Amino acid sequence: MNQKTFLLLCIYLFFNLEEATGIRCYQCSSTEDINGEDNCGAYEDFHREKHVAVECNSDESKSPGTFCMKITQQSPRGFIWDGRWREVRRECASVAESGVTGVCNFGVLQNGVYWEKCYCSTDGCNSAVKLNFEFNSIIFILSLALTQYALLI
Repeated sequence: MNQKTFLLLCIYLFFNLEEATGIRCYQCSSTEDINGEDNCGAYEDFHREKHVAVECNSDESKSPGTFCMKITQQSPRGFIWDGRWREVRRECASVAESGVTGVCNFGVLQNGVYWEKCYCSTDGCNSAVKLNFEFNSIIFILSLALTQYALLI
């Protein structure tokens, strides 16, 4: 391994060292909202400043985990008198059904209810409407590209 490759590997590990200490995720459920408020972002935007992301392996967490999850369920159109109902839950998770994070799985239940489960592995990543490609993945890809470039020089 040459010096450039070693340096790039060290930089990559430096940016990913934080993940070893644990992950912080938002946790809320629209089923727990009181007085008609939308605190979990079922119908309105999710506001980070109204919530505190919790350490997933601490006593504050409702469930332990190593990554974040956002679950959305929505009824079919015309299900109730005012259109659709929507339910959102954000929490820590320990097992992704797909086996990978940074993706969303979706489907339809037998009663026509649409569901979507999104998994991610960076602090506070379950606050987004749609989970984006993760920053660490971008750093990893850039590190690989730079390593290949360094080998060519």
